[in-house]
Amino acid sequence: MSSLVSFFAGAFIGGVVAYIFSRRVANVQFDNAKTRDKSQKKRYKDIYIRASNQRLSLGPYIVAIGGGTGLSTLLKGLKCFTRNITAIVTVTDEGGSSGRLRQEWGVLPPGDIRNCLLALAEDDSSLNRLLNFRFDRGELAGHSLGNLLLLAATEIAGDFRKGIEELNYMLAIRGQVLPVTTESVCLVGRTKNGSRVEGELNITTCGPDLEELWLEPRNAKPLPEVLKAISNADLIVLGPGSLFTSVIPNLLVEEVSNAILNSSAPVVYVCNLMTQPLETEGFSVWDHAKWIAKVLRRFPDFVVANSTPLPQDIASRYIAAGSMPLLVTPEEREKFKKIGVYLIEDKLYKINEEGSVRHDSVKLAECLVRIARSAREREIWKESIQFSGMSG
Repeated sequence: MSSLVSFFAGAFIGGVVAYIFSRRVANVQFDNAKTRDKSQKKRYKDIYIRASNQRLSLGPYIVAIGGGTGLSTLLKGLKCFTRNITAIVTVTDEGGSSGRLRQEWGVLPPGDIRNCLLALAEDDSSLNRLLNFRFDRGELAGHSLGNLLLLAATEIAGDFRKGIEELNYMLAIRGQVLPVTTESVCLVGRTKNGSRVEGELNITTCGPDLEELWLEPRNAKPLPEVLKAISNADLIVLGPGSLFTSVIPNLLVEEVSNAILNSSAPVVYVCNLMTQPLETEGFSVWDHAKWIAKVLRRFPDFVVANSTPLPQDIASRYIAAGSMPLLVTPEEREKFKKIGVYLIEDKLYKINEEGSVRHDSVKLAECLVRIARSAREREIWKESIQFSGMSG
């Protein structure tokens, strides 16, 4: 009897051991399979990233000139189509955190540069939240972390341009961001009654009365990289952005406007979606383009404008705040046609979660990339470009 019990006990124990061993083997195999699966997924992801980077590296060379929210919005769209992007950014900002750092530390205003760097970053979701974080108390109240980081990089590198390069590398951006000049310049204007107006903040209050704009010193030199980028461009984009304080200041650097005039690349002006209170109050799309032509000494080859009215509730809110939607009139279409400017109109806006109207960055970028690719392929771009869903 005892031998029978011993037999069954031994068989049971052996079965348990065999079961445990088989489970261990199965777990090891499962773990190995999971490891292989993760490894394979990582390999596929790496292949996809390399293929995507290869595709983007073959994209057109686009120079985007401006500042403020408009330029950074455009860059977010452009980076989906090419990594050959150069953002040329104005350095006349005097307000907010940028203005304080400019006054207290003697650095060029970092705000617009920061926004463009973040817009071109590979993964801007978490970086945006961190570097756009704005302190709300103490001596740092009003400053954004990104501005302070750019200030720190400048102090360490000993040069504003080198500080930007450090952030270019750290954020792994698609393209490059350049200040139009590293000299400290002031935006100055003269009104129709002969009054002198100094500083960006004052310029924004008297746009319709302005007769002339210039920078002091008048002989400010651009970065060599700025001129090189313009020379190599397949497309030069002006705007979107504040007409007198974001776009035009870049063109007031004489060597920059001369480089644009000498370039064979098409020049595109992207008109704003709305007028800006006081700065462009009462302006039409034609008025915006005419000021560009006055400063650049030629009209752009293309003008891109929104074609679709805003929802009534959104439009009413903006109108109450002093901003009017900008839509091309039939008379303006005739004017542009008469002087040979190709007008592209489409629904180019979207409304964000806060209810603010912004350019649809991807749709706008797609429109611009089509122009650039056509020019790059040496087609007769004014005659050959076909924009589905766009009229002009």
